[in-house]
Amino acid sequence: MAKVLLLNGSPRANGCTATALDEMVKVFNEEGIETEIIQVGNKNIRGCVACGYCGKNGKCVVDDLVNEVATKFEEADGLVVGSPVYYASPNGTILSFMDRLFYSTSFSKHFKVGAAVVSARRGGNTASFDVLNKYFTISGMPVASSTYWNQVHGFSSEDVKKDLEGLQTMRNLARNMSFMIKAFADAKEKYGLPEVERGSFTSFGDGK
Repeated sequence: MAKVLLLNGSPRANGCTATALDEMVKVFNEEGIETEIIQVGNKNIRGCVACGYCGKNGKCVVDDLVNEVATKFEEADGLVVGSPVYYASPNGTILSFMDRLFYSTSFSKHFKVGAAVVSARRGGNTASFDVLNKYFTISGMPVASSTYWNQVHGFSSEDVKKDLEGLQTMRNLARNMSFMIKAFADAKEKYGLPEVERGSFTSFGDGK
C-alpha cells in the first residue's frame, strides 16, 4: 500500500495546520493511501551545523526526530509538509527539520510526491508556500497542486473549519496527490524512472 507522511510544523498539535492536514487524511483514506502525521513543530530541533557527519555515516549526527523520520521518508511515496506562517515564512522549527532531513539523507527522493500546506490568519501564505516547495524541487520530487494555493486561513482551528474554500483546496490536493502517486507507480513499472545525470557540479573553484 502506498504511504504518505504528513509533517505538522506547528507547535500546536491540534491547531490550524493540523485541521488542514486532517482534511487531507480523510481523502487519502478514501483513496486507499496509508498516512502518518508526525508532530514536528513542538520538538526541540536544532539546525544543521555543517559538520559533515551525515556524508560519512548516512545519518545526522544529532540523533533526534530527524533520523527517525528519515527511515520513514525513505519508504514513503509522498511527503506533505504543513506549517503556520511566521513573519511571512514557515515556522523556524520545521525549516531546521527540513534542512537536516533533506541534507542528511542520501537515498533517492526522485518521483516521491511532495506537497506544502500553509496556514495563516491573514497574509504571508504564498511566500511560506514557496520556501517549502523548494525542498521538493531540488530533489526531483514532483509537486502536487490543487485548485488554489495550498493554504487555509484562520486564527484558530474553528476558524479554519469555516474556511470552506481552504478545506476544499486540501481535499483536491489530496486527490491530486493520490492520483500522482498511483500514476507514477504504474509508469515506473511500465517504463522505469527517468535517468538522472550527476556528472557535472559547477563550483568555479578556480575563481574564474
